[in-house]
Amino acid sequence: MKTVYLVIVLFLMVGCSSSRMVDSWKSQEYTNYKPKKVLIVGMTDNLTARKQFEEQLTSEFKKSGIEAMSSSNVFEPSFTNVKQTEDDINTELVKISKDGFDAVLISAVKGVDEKETYSGTTYRPGYYWKRFGRYYYLYQDVYFDDGYYEKYKVYHVEASLYNIEENNDKSLVWVASYDIVDPKQINTTVKDYVKVIMKSLSEEGIVNIK
Repeated sequence: MKTVYLVIVLFLMVGCSSSRMVDSWKSQEYTNYKPKKVLIVGMTDNLTARKQFEEQLTSEFKKSGIEAMSSSNVFEPSFTNVKQTEDDINTELVKISKDGFDAVLISAVKGVDEKETYSGTTYRPGYYWKRFGRYYYLYQDVYFDDGYYEKYKVYHVEASLYNIEENNDKSLVWVASYDIVDPKQINTTVKDYVKVIMKSLSEEGIVNIK
């Protein structure tokens, strides 16, 4: 019964949305904080996913009345193609500050877990368990059919918003952790992820979703 329950939960999670928030935190230093111009940064080597994420989140910020721009339109290609030192990054922050940016929202994958779930299509009630022979006969396919167990991945992703006008230990405005379950299509995954980010920011009073 427990196995069937897990399958149902997984189905609901993937069916409704591939992304869900796990945890969220907002600094008490920024009770009424609202950014004016945000740089959107997606840290991934998948250029298609990065571009879609940055452009979609930029669009959502603009809908809420906040100016935003994708980092792919701001950073030089060499900035993301080569590992940067902390001094290099701070130099870039000075540049974007001069361009009017007062905040950066950055998203990065923090880890990936591989899970396995039972995927039998038929659940039989308990009265079948009363005879060993019948029980073994009905469930022996678990051992002979590879399709009974399916592996899937859960990506642990973090999104953080920084006030770059405060380049110190108090610059972190908000951070949230999300689980993206078994992403299949980039378009759908990015759309779901952007949606939950905007919902989180709205609940914290940082943006106004229109």
